[in-house]
Amino acid sequence: MRIHELKYSNTNTYLIESDKGKLLFDTGWAGTFPAFCSCMGDVHIPVQDIDYIMISHFHPDHMGIAQEIAELGATVVLMDVQKDYLHAADSVFAKDTKISFQPIRDERVRQVTIAQSREFLHELGIEGEALYTPGHSDDSISLWLDDGYLFVGDLNPLYELELHKGTLIEESWKRLLELKPKTVYYGHAKTAVLDGAAKNAPYNASITASKNTSENVSKSASENSDLYAVVERIIKYIDKGFSMDKIQKKTGFDRTFIEDVNRMYLTHRNVGVQGILDRIEIKGR
Repeated sequence: MRIHELKYSNTNTYLIESDKGKLLFDTGWAGTFPAFCSCMGDVHIPVQDIDYIMISHFHPDHMGIAQEIAELGATVVLMDVQKDYLHAADSVFAKDTKISFQPIRDERVRQVTIAQSREFLHELGIEGEALYTPGHSDDSISLWLDDGYLFVGDLNPLYELELHKGTLIEESWKRLLELKPKTVYYGHAKTAVLDGAAKNAPYNASITASKNTSENVSKSASENSDLYAVVERIIKYIDKGFSMDKIQKKTGFDRTFIEDVNRMYLTHRNVGVQGILDRIEIKGR
């Protein structure tokens, strides 16, 4: 089995490849289909070879091009806990006539229950299961592979657990950490490799592959006395669906700082600029 990390928009997506089939976990914003196809070309896999698309939750940055991919042969997997959210983002894209968006067609959907997920994945030669992990949204699921790989979409990263004691986010992470994952793939944060301490101490998790934080903000950002303006400018480009590369070229800011703002903004929609900066500081501790 191989895992391809596809970075073509402001959302991380993942292609899981086995000898029996290919599963895409999440997609990017509407309008990123050409970039997605280019990224697939980089890993030398035709888009037509994708069998299924599993979506962590139906927010616009995770399902935006699902139907365009499905038009080439893939089937969208809809978990039972997500059935009321399939078209939740349609109205968001409808407000922006400049964005080319295709709503998911119900006939391109296969409904699978959480209880059936292991059997479904086995059909694709993938051993694992889907787990219901609410917190970021009521329709959020995570994908667990028995080899120790965990895909959590926008479930808040482990380093933020201190902010979410007593919430659904904490409860979801409790269940996931009982599986003793060795690698966590996030929708917006960097992939994290957990060491032994993280597996045994959930609330003091040591992330060995996710320590490049915003401590090293570029000169252009750190010398700017108004970080609010910096964050607001980055947010403006995120709202336009720009990729991280394009935002970096337009602003000249540090890539890690841009990625942190991107993740905080897309996973904390009700948190203002100061809240984003506070969470970036927590990550850097």
